[in-house]
Amino acid sequence: MQFSKSTDYALHALIHLAHSERRNNIGIKELSAMLGVSESYLSKIMSKLRQDGIVHAVPGVNGGYELARPAGEITFLEVIQAIEGRQQLFECSNLNSQQHRLLAQEKGAERIRNRPGSGECLVKKVMNGAEQHLHQYLREHTIQSVLDEAAKNCSPAANKK
Repeated sequence: MQFSKSTDYALHALIHLAHSERRNNIGIKELSAMLGVSESYLSKIMSKLRQDGIVHAVPGVNGGYELARPAGEITFLEVIQAIEGRQQLFECSNLNSQQHRLLAQEKGAERIRNRPGSGECLVKKVMNGAEQHLHQYLREHTIQSVLDEAAKNCSPAANKK
């Protein structure tokens, strides 16, 4: 499993927006220069984030983008889902195979004979469990948690170690 570069840029753009204390919004030119990505590509990414209510677009000459809510309320999971979509990571494609019938959790052998391909895919069960753990981990990490970690690593006490 690999997330796209768009997700990488989205997360970094949001961290930059949250970190910027000098003004409320940042223009696409500054964001694209900071991230080293074209304005048109970043505009598409920011548009997805705007559609999902993660950022606001501020119109006008001095406009740009700003976070729609506090950085502590924006999770990695929702950013990833805004960019990558909300589809399941794994889909069992082997439901009609002999192997699936042998592995399926059934209440009786009669059901197996009468309904080939029925029952839960045990591989999918494991993969769904892994996906749930991943989602929980990504829900626990926010844009603010990254800024807090960066501040902790840059503190004078951290540098003495």
